[in-house]
Amino acid sequence: MGSEAVRFAVVATEWFNGEQRHDDGPTTLKVVDGRLAGIARGDHSQLLEGQGWRVERSAFLMPGLVDTHVHLFLDGRPTDQAVRAAHLKQGVDELTEAGRRSARQALACGVTLVRDAGDRHGINNRVREEAKQPGSGMAQVRSGGLGVKRAKRYGAFMAADVGDEVSIRTSVRALAEANDEIKLILTGIIDFDAGRVTDEPQFDLEAARMVVETAHASGLKVFAHCSGEKGLAVAVAAGVDAIEHGFFMNRQTLALMRDKQLAWTPTFCPVHFQWAQPQAVGWSDNTVGNLRRILDRHAEHLLLAHEMGVTILVGTDAGSMGVEHGFAVFEEIDRFAEAGLPIHAVLAAATMAPRRHFGADHATLAVGATFDAVALPASPFEDRSALRRPLRVWSQGIAGTQVPA
Repeated sequence: MGSEAVRFAVVATEWFNGEQRHDDGPTTLKVVDGRLAGIARGDHSQLLEGQGWRVERSAFLMPGLVDTHVHLFLDGRPTDQAVRAAHLKQGVDELTEAGRRSARQALACGVTLVRDAGDRHGINNRVREEAKQPGSGMAQVRSGGLGVKRAKRYGAFMAADVGDEVSIRTSVRALAEANDEIKLILTGIIDFDAGRVTDEPQFDLEAARMVVETAHASGLKVFAHCSGEKGLAVAVAAGVDAIEHGFFMNRQTLALMRDKQLAWTPTFCPVHFQWAQPQAVGWSDNTVGNLRRILDRHAEHLLLAHEMGVTILVGTDAGSMGVEHGFAVFEEIDRFAEAGLPIHAVLAAATMAPRRHFGADHATLAVGATFDAVALPASPFEDRSALRRPLRVWSQGIAGTQVPA
């Protein structure tokens, strides 16, 4: 960039800064060199245009969305098991390009930041660095790099095996040099035929605490793949910073999470897809009933978490079967709204809350913040479907990333 500042302004009829709705008349937001430089009530377009500013208009402006749980190298669109298996057998270069496509698709949907929840190839770290380049066309990436798991247990596609205390501490310290966070695979997957988590946690409390203590000593947070009461109890007692999935939640765990300020990313999308499209997996009527009961209880606990003051983050597990990057955020937002959360809280969970959890310098659209924003044709407070129709997306202050029709 030369000495001349790159500047433009947006006049929004209504806007949401990630925390507060502003619907009392137009607001003019000035952007200079990729950062929000000024916010003034009223339409100041005539004055600014006279001074040589480029001015754009928006019916509604809000921060770019955040998907706090994705797997960039996985493609969520195919539902045929053979196609999905063939995808995983591709070389690292092909999978890396898939990761780039995922990040581009996310950005086109208005998702300006994703947290990748682990891959064994290091593709998430590579795409993270590429996405930092201005005009990359990709959502910014916060990377969980490679996670940690137990040998011969679930998670080989996203985590490395650890054994004794020395192995745990050595591995976590090494991963901390490349990762933005440490991913702990604490439990396996849900047995949907049985309607519960049937296996024991991969880590006992002592081992889980080692992961957390070592990560924290390295300055990193820990987010844990975890479902089932036993695993949730270990996660909370060990002091992980966030619980991913968290199916079979309970009030006691939520109270501890609130008191310890632990975040929860419920990831409805993969389970909801399997309930809505059981033929893709071949589920029986009994299993479909289990899926519906699991989803209903999950929704009840999400609403309870909101009422109790637990930090809630929107994350989709994009890359899972039927869970497409970018588009899935709208589905997850719908699940939050259907659970009874007010739209204000839902939008905060998809914008401000994750940025604050990640320790961003600015969690909201405020003066000094990088201008990551989305222009919509209408207010999602009145019409939630407006989120699905982004008109323009700004990433790192790069203006005019036009969304294809």
